[in-house]
Amino acid sequence: MALQCGIVGLPNVGKSTLFNCLSNAKAQAANFPFCTIEPNVGVITVPDERLVRLAEIDKPKKVIPTTIEIVDIAGLVKGASKGEGLGNKFLGNIRETDAIIHVLRCFENDNITHVDGSIDPVRDKEIIDTELQLKDLETVESRISKVQKQAVTGDKNAKRLFDILSRYKEALMQGRSARTVTLDKEDRKLTYDLHLLTEKPVLYLCNVDEKSAVNGNEHTRAVAEAIKEEGAQMLIVAAATEADIAELESYEERQMFLEEAGLSESGVSRLIKAAYRLLNLETYFTTGADETRAWTYTKGTKAPQAAGIIHSDFERGFIRAEVIKYADYTSLGSEAACREAGKIGIEGKEYVVEDGDIMHFRFNV
Repeated sequence: MALQCGIVGLPNVGKSTLFNCLSNAKAQAANFPFCTIEPNVGVITVPDERLVRLAEIDKPKKVIPTTIEIVDIAGLVKGASKGEGLGNKFLGNIRETDAIIHVLRCFENDNITHVDGSIDPVRDKEIIDTELQLKDLETVESRISKVQKQAVTGDKNAKRLFDILSRYKEALMQGRSARTVTLDKEDRKLTYDLHLLTEKPVLYLCNVDEKSAVNGNEHTRAVAEAIKEEGAQMLIVAAATEADIAELESYEERQMFLEEAGLSESGVSRLIKAAYRLLNLETYFTTGADETRAWTYTKGTKAPQAAGIIHSDFERGFIRAEVIKYADYTSLGSEAACREAGKIGIEGKEYVVEDGDIMHFRFNV
Protein backbone atom coordinates (compact mmCIF):
# COMPACT_ATOMS: atom_id res chain seq x y z
CA MET A 1 0.00 0.00 0.00
CA ALA A 2 1.26 3.50 -0.86
CA LEU A 3 2.20 5.91 1.89
CA GLN A 4 -0.51 8.47 2.58
CA CYS A 5 -0.74 12.03 3.89
CA GLY A 6 -4.01 12.92 5.57
CA ILE A 7 -5.38 16.48 5.33
CA VAL A 8 -6.99 17.42 8.65
CA GLY A 9 -8.46 20.54 10.21
CA LEU A 10 -11.61 22.02 11.65
CA PRO A 11 -14.64 22.34 9.33
CA ASN A 12 -14.54 25.22 6.79
CA VAL A 13 -10.80 25.86 6.87
CA GLY A 14 -10.30 25.07 3.15
CA LYS A 15 -9.31 21.38 3.26
CA SER A 16 -11.60 20.22 0.47
CA THR A 17 -10.75 23.22 -1.72
CA LEU A 18 -7.07 22.30 -1.39
CA PHE A 19 -7.79 18.65 -2.03
CA ASN A 20 -9.72 19.54 -5.20
CA CYS A 21 -6.68 21.48 -6.40
CA LEU A 22 -4.42 18.54 -5.60
CA SER A 23 -6.34 15.86 -7.43
CA ASN A 24 -9.07 15.17 -9.93
CA ALA A 25 -11.20 13.63 -7.20
CA LYS A 26 -13.90 16.15 -6.31
CA ALA A 27 -14.66 16.48 -2.62
CA GLN A 28 -17.77 18.46 -1.78
CA ALA A 29 -16.97 22.06 -0.82
CA ALA A 30 -19.96 23.41 1.11
CA ASN A 31 -20.34 26.09 3.73
CA PHE A 32 -21.30 23.86 6.65
CA PRO A 33 -19.58 21.29 8.90
CA PHE A 34 -19.41 17.61 7.90
CA CYS A 35 -19.89 18.11 4.16
CA THR A 36 -17.00 15.62 3.85
CA ILE A 37 -18.06 12.33 5.40
CA GLU A 38 -16.06 9.64 3.61
CA PRO A 39 -12.34 10.34 3.22
CA ASN A 40 -11.48 11.17 -0.39
CA VAL A 41 -8.25 9.64 -1.66
CA GLY A 42 -6.33 11.33 -4.45
CA VAL A 43 -3.27 9.90 -6.22
CA ILE A 44 -1.15 12.99 -6.74
CA THR A 45 1.65 13.41 -9.28
CA VAL A 46 4.84 14.76 -7.65
CA PRO A 47 6.31 17.62 -9.71
CA ASP A 48 10.04 17.10 -10.34
CA GLU A 49 12.09 19.34 -12.63
CA ARG A 50 14.78 16.63 -12.84
CA LEU A 51 12.38 14.23 -14.58
CA VAL A 52 11.58 16.92 -17.15
CA ARG A 53 15.31 17.53 -17.77
CA LEU A 54 16.06 13.82 -18.23
CA ALA A 55 13.16 13.51 -20.68
CA GLU A 56 14.54 16.47 -22.66
CA ILE A 57 17.87 14.62 -22.97
CA ASP A 58 16.60 11.12 -23.83
CA LYS A 59 13.35 12.01 -25.64
CA PRO A 60 11.66 8.76 -24.50
CA LYS A 61 8.36 7.34 -25.73
CA LYS A 62 6.94 7.58 -22.17
CA VAL A 63 7.57 9.81 -19.15
CA ILE A 64 6.23 8.51 -15.82
CA PRO A 65 6.38 10.69 -12.71
CA THR A 66 6.16 9.41 -9.15
CA THR A 67 3.01 9.79 -7.05
CA ILE A 68 1.81 9.99 -3.46
CA GLU A 69 -1.64 9.54 -1.95
CA ILE A 70 -3.42 12.41 -0.22
CA VAL A 71 -6.51 11.71 1.90
CA ASP A 72 -9.08 14.43 2.61
CA ILE A 73 -10.40 13.64 6.09
CA ALA A 74 -13.66 15.19 7.30
CA GLY A 75 -13.43 18.18 9.65
CA LEU A 76 -12.72 17.36 13.28
CA VAL A 77 -14.63 19.15 16.02
CA LYS A 78 -14.16 19.64 19.75
CA GLY A 79 -15.08 16.39 21.50
CA ALA A 80 -14.00 14.14 18.60
CA SER A 81 -11.98 11.95 20.99
CA LYS A 82 -15.26 11.18 22.78
CA GLY A 83 -17.12 10.48 19.54
CA GLU A 84 -18.53 13.96 18.87
CA GLY A 85 -19.19 14.78 15.19
CA LEU A 86 -18.49 11.24 13.98
CA GLY A 87 -15.20 11.62 15.86
CA ASN A 88 -14.24 7.96 16.17
CA LYS A 89 -14.58 7.43 12.41
CA PHE A 90 -12.48 10.51 11.63
CA LEU A 91 -9.78 9.58 14.14
CA GLY A 92 -9.69 6.10 12.63
CA ASN A 93 -9.10 7.64 9.18
CA ILE A 94 -6.18 9.66 10.58
CA ARG A 95 -4.72 6.55 12.22
CA GLU A 96 -4.47 4.87 8.80
CA THR A 97 -2.32 7.69 7.32
CA ASP A 98 1.47 8.04 7.61
CA ALA A 99 1.71 11.82 8.01
CA ILE A 100 -0.62 14.75 8.66
CA ILE A 101 -1.17 17.99 6.75
CA HIS A 102 -2.91 20.20 9.31
CA VAL A 103 -4.81 23.02 7.56
CA LEU A 104 -5.34 26.19 9.59
CA ARG A 105 -7.66 29.00 8.55
CA CYS A 106 -5.62 32.21 8.40
CA PHE A 107 -8.04 34.36 6.37
CA GLU A 108 -11.03 36.57 7.17
CA ASN A 109 -14.24 36.11 5.19
CA ASP A 110 -17.67 36.95 6.60
CA ASN A 111 -19.33 34.73 3.99
CA ILE A 112 -17.64 31.56 5.29
CA THR A 113 -18.69 30.61 8.79
CA HIS A 114 -16.23 29.46 11.43
CA VAL A 115 -17.42 26.79 13.87
CA ASP A 116 -16.13 28.88 16.81
CA GLY A 117 -17.28 32.24 15.45
CA SER A 118 -13.88 33.93 15.06
CA ILE A 119 -10.56 33.49 13.26
CA ASP A 120 -7.83 32.19 15.59
CA PRO A 121 -5.60 29.53 13.97
CA VAL A 122 -3.58 28.92 17.14
CA ARG A 123 -6.78 28.11 19.07
CA ASP A 124 -7.92 25.88 16.17
CA LYS A 125 -4.57 24.05 16.22
CA GLU A 126 -4.87 23.47 19.96
CA ILE A 127 -8.41 22.09 19.59
CA ILE A 128 -7.27 19.42 17.16
CA ASP A 129 -4.03 18.75 19.06
CA THR A 130 -6.07 18.21 22.24
CA GLU A 131 -8.46 15.78 20.54
CA LEU A 132 -5.61 13.75 19.06
CA GLN A 133 -3.68 13.82 22.35
CA LEU A 134 -6.74 12.65 24.32
CA LYS A 135 -7.20 9.73 21.94
CA ASP A 136 -3.49 8.85 22.26
CA LEU A 137 -3.72 9.08 26.05
CA GLU A 138 -6.59 6.59 25.93
CA THR A 139 -4.45 4.25 23.78
CA VAL A 140 -1.40 4.58 26.06
CA GLU A 141 -3.33 4.04 29.28
CA SER A 142 -5.01 0.97 27.82
CA ARG A 143 -1.62 -0.51 26.91
CA ILE A 144 -0.11 0.40 30.30
CA SER A 145 -2.82 -1.60 32.05
CA LYS A 146 -1.87 -4.63 29.93
CA VAL A 147 1.94 -4.52 30.37
CA GLN A 148 2.14 -3.33 33.98
CA LYS A 149 1.76 -6.80 35.51
CA GLN A 150 4.33 -8.29 33.11
CA ALA A 151 6.77 -5.48 33.94
CA VAL A 152 6.46 -6.20 37.67
CA THR A 153 7.21 -9.91 37.13
CA GLY A 154 10.58 -9.04 35.57
CA ASP A 155 9.88 -9.33 31.82
CA LYS A 156 12.61 -7.07 30.38
CA ASN A 157 10.74 -6.06 27.23
CA ALA A 158 7.57 -5.40 29.19
CA LYS A 159 9.49 -3.24 31.68
CA ARG A 160 11.10 -1.27 28.85
CA LEU A 161 7.75 -0.80 27.15
CA PHE A 162 6.17 0.25 30.44
CA ASP A 163 8.87 2.94 30.87
CA ILE A 164 8.29 4.24 27.32
CA LEU A 165 4.51 4.29 27.80
CA SER A 166 4.96 6.19 31.05
CA ARG A 167 7.01 8.83 29.20
CA TYR A 168 4.30 9.09 26.56
CA LYS A 169 1.64 9.44 29.24
CA GLU A 170 3.57 12.21 31.02
CA ALA A 171 3.98 14.19 27.76
CA LEU A 172 0.33 13.76 26.78
CA MET A 173 -0.90 14.75 30.26
CA GLN A 174 1.12 17.97 29.86
CA GLY A 175 -0.57 18.72 26.53
CA ARG A 176 2.45 17.73 24.45
CA SER A 177 2.26 15.45 21.41
CA ALA A 178 3.85 11.98 21.35
CA ARG A 179 6.36 13.12 18.73
CA THR A 180 8.06 15.27 21.39
CA VAL A 181 9.18 12.07 23.19
CA THR A 182 12.62 11.04 21.91
CA LEU A 183 13.05 7.30 21.29
CA ASP A 184 15.85 5.20 19.80
CA LYS A 185 15.31 2.57 17.08
CA GLU A 186 14.89 -0.30 19.53
CA ASP A 187 12.28 1.62 21.53
CA ARG A 188 10.36 2.38 18.35
CA LYS A 189 10.16 -1.34 17.51
CA LEU A 190 8.39 -1.89 20.83
CA THR A 191 5.86 0.90 20.25
CA TYR A 192 5.28 0.55 16.51
CA ASP A 193 1.88 -1.11 16.85
CA LEU A 194 0.53 1.72 19.03
CA HIS A 195 -0.03 3.89 15.90
CA LEU A 196 -0.21 7.05 18.00
CA LEU A 197 -1.89 9.93 16.16
CA THR A 198 0.38 12.64 17.58
CA GLU A 199 3.55 10.73 16.73
CA LYS A 200 2.95 11.12 13.01
CA PRO A 201 5.04 13.83 11.29
CA VAL A 202 3.00 17.00 10.71
CA LEU A 203 3.03 19.90 8.27
CA TYR A 204 1.04 23.00 9.23
CA LEU A 205 -0.57 24.59 6.19
CA CYS A 206 -1.76 28.16 6.69
CA ASN A 207 -4.63 28.90 4.30
CA VAL A 208 -4.56 32.66 3.59
CA ASP A 209 -6.24 35.17 1.27
CA GLU A 210 -4.60 36.14 -2.03
CA LYS A 211 -2.88 39.29 -0.74
CA SER A 212 -1.17 37.28 2.04
CA ALA A 213 0.04 34.44 -0.23
CA VAL A 214 3.60 35.76 -0.52
CA ASN A 215 4.43 37.17 2.91
CA GLY A 216 1.70 35.80 5.18
CA ASN A 217 -0.17 37.87 7.77
CA GLU A 218 -0.65 38.28 11.52
CA HIS A 219 -2.34 34.88 11.74
CA THR A 220 0.53 33.01 10.02
CA ARG A 221 3.05 34.77 12.25
CA ALA A 222 1.08 33.62 15.30
CA VAL A 223 1.15 30.03 14.01
CA ALA A 224 4.91 30.20 13.38
CA GLU A 225 5.42 31.32 16.98
CA ALA A 226 3.12 28.59 18.33
CA ILE A 227 4.89 25.71 16.56
CA LYS A 228 8.53 26.80 16.93
CA GLU A 229 9.18 24.20 19.66
CA GLU A 230 7.77 21.35 17.57
CA GLY A 231 10.35 21.35 14.80
CA ALA A 232 7.45 21.05 12.34
CA GLN A 233 7.26 22.51 8.83
CA MET A 234 4.85 25.32 7.94
CA LEU A 235 3.60 26.38 4.50
CA ILE A 236 1.56 29.41 3.46
CA VAL A 237 -0.94 28.75 0.65
CA ALA A 238 -3.96 30.68 -0.66
CA ALA A 239 -6.39 27.83 -1.42
CA ALA A 240 -8.91 30.05 -3.26
CA THR A 241 -6.11 31.36 -5.51
CA GLU A 242 -4.91 27.80 -6.13
CA ALA A 243 -8.45 26.89 -7.18
CA ASP A 244 -8.37 29.74 -9.73
CA ILE A 245 -4.99 28.52 -11.04
CA ALA A 246 -6.33 24.95 -11.36
CA GLU A 247 -9.10 26.24 -13.68
CA LEU A 248 -6.56 27.61 -16.19
CA GLU A 249 -5.97 25.23 -19.08
CA SER A 250 -2.43 25.93 -20.27
CA TYR A 251 0.92 25.87 -18.45
CA GLU A 252 1.69 29.34 -19.85
CA GLU A 253 -1.53 30.81 -18.43
CA ARG A 254 -0.79 29.33 -15.02
CA GLN A 255 2.76 30.71 -15.02
CA MET A 256 1.49 34.17 -16.00
CA PHE A 257 -1.06 34.05 -13.15
CA LEU A 258 1.68 33.10 -10.68
CA GLU A 259 3.96 35.90 -11.84
CA GLU A 260 1.17 38.44 -11.46
CA ALA A 261 0.54 37.15 -7.93
CA GLY A 262 4.27 37.47 -7.11
CA LEU A 263 4.77 33.69 -6.76
CA SER A 264 7.58 31.67 -8.33
CA GLU A 265 5.79 28.33 -7.83
CA SER A 266 2.22 27.32 -7.11
CA GLY A 267 1.25 26.55 -3.54
CA VAL A 268 -0.04 23.15 -4.63
CA SER A 269 3.36 22.25 -6.12
CA ARG A 270 5.12 23.36 -2.93
CA LEU A 271 2.63 21.40 -0.84
CA ILE A 272 3.10 18.16 -2.81
CA LYS A 273 6.88 18.40 -2.51
CA ALA A 274 6.62 19.15 1.21
CA ALA A 275 4.27 16.17 1.70
CA TYR A 276 6.75 13.94 -0.14
CA ARG A 277 9.55 15.03 2.23
CA LEU A 278 7.21 14.68 5.22
CA LEU A 279 6.74 11.00 4.33
CA ASN A 280 10.57 10.61 4.28
CA LEU A 281 10.51 9.80 0.57
CA GLU A 282 13.14 10.32 -2.12
CA THR A 283 13.35 9.63 -5.86
CA TYR A 284 15.65 7.67 -8.12
CA PHE A 285 15.34 7.53 -11.91
CA THR A 286 15.57 5.07 -14.77
CA THR A 287 15.89 6.58 -18.23
CA GLY A 288 16.39 5.61 -21.85
CA ALA A 289 14.79 5.72 -25.29
CA ASP A 290 11.67 3.81 -24.23
CA GLU A 291 10.92 5.38 -20.86
CA THR A 292 12.08 8.01 -18.39
CA ARG A 293 10.62 7.22 -14.98
CA ALA A 294 10.77 8.43 -11.39
CA TRP A 295 10.66 5.79 -8.63
CA THR A 296 9.74 6.48 -5.01
CA TYR A 297 11.70 4.93 -2.15
CA THR A 298 12.04 5.57 1.57
CA LYS A 299 15.16 7.50 2.53
CA GLY A 300 17.92 5.10 3.63
CA THR A 301 16.90 2.27 1.27
CA LYS A 302 19.70 0.00 0.00
CA ALA A 303 20.18 -0.92 -3.68
CA PRO A 304 18.54 -4.41 -3.68
CA GLN A 305 15.38 -3.10 -1.97
CA ALA A 306 15.29 -0.14 -4.38
CA ALA A 307 15.53 -2.62 -7.27
CA GLY A 308 12.63 -4.57 -5.75
CA ILE A 309 10.41 -1.50 -6.17
CA ILE A 310 10.58 -2.10 -9.94
CA HIS A 311 10.06 -5.87 -9.66
CA SER A 312 10.56 -8.45 -6.90
CA ASP A 313 12.81 -10.48 -9.27
CA PHE A 314 15.23 -7.53 -9.39
CA GLU A 315 15.70 -7.74 -5.62
CA ARG A 316 15.73 -11.55 -5.44
CA GLY A 317 18.41 -11.91 -8.13
CA PHE A 318 20.29 -8.66 -7.45
CA ILE A 319 23.90 -8.68 -8.68
CA ARG A 320 24.87 -5.01 -8.77
CA ALA A 321 23.62 -1.49 -9.48
CA GLU A 322 25.14 0.84 -12.05
CA VAL A 323 24.69 4.37 -10.73
CA ILE A 324 25.05 7.72 -12.46
CA LYS A 325 24.66 10.94 -10.50
CA TYR A 326 22.02 13.30 -11.87
CA ALA A 327 24.51 16.20 -12.21
CA ASP A 328 26.88 14.04 -14.28
CA TYR A 329 24.10 12.74 -16.55
CA THR A 330 22.68 16.19 -17.26
CA SER A 331 26.08 17.82 -17.82
CA LEU A 332 27.48 15.04 -20.05
CA GLY A 333 24.18 14.40 -21.85
CA SER A 334 23.99 10.60 -22.16
CA GLU A 335 24.76 7.26 -20.55
CA ALA A 336 27.44 6.59 -23.18
CA ALA A 337 29.20 9.87 -22.39
CA CYS A 338 29.05 9.09 -18.65
CA ARG A 339 30.53 5.64 -19.29
CA GLU A 340 33.33 7.12 -21.38
CA ALA A 341 34.09 9.69 -18.66
CA GLY A 342 34.16 7.02 -15.95
CA LYS A 343 31.11 8.47 -14.22
CA ILE A 344 29.20 5.20 -13.74
CA GLY A 345 29.58 3.77 -10.25
CA ILE A 346 29.33 -0.01 -9.73
CA GLU A 347 27.58 -0.56 -6.41
CA GLY A 348 26.77 -3.68 -4.38
CA LYS A 349 24.14 -4.78 -1.87
CA GLU A 350 25.17 -2.30 0.84
CA TYR A 351 24.87 0.81 -1.33
CA VAL A 352 22.38 3.31 0.11
CA VAL A 353 20.50 4.95 -2.75
CA GLU A 354 20.76 8.76 -2.92
CA ASP A 355 18.07 11.17 -4.05
CA GLY A 356 18.41 11.81 -7.80
CA ASP A 357 20.48 8.69 -8.60
CA ILE A 358 20.02 7.30 -12.10
CA MET A 359 19.98 3.52 -11.68
CA HIS A 360 20.47 0.47 -13.86
CA PHE A 361 20.12 -2.86 -12.04
CA ARG A 362 21.87 -6.11 -13.03
CA PHE A 363 20.12 -9.23 -11.78
CA ASN A 364 19.82 -12.96 -12.41
CA VAL A 365 17.00 -15.28 -11.34
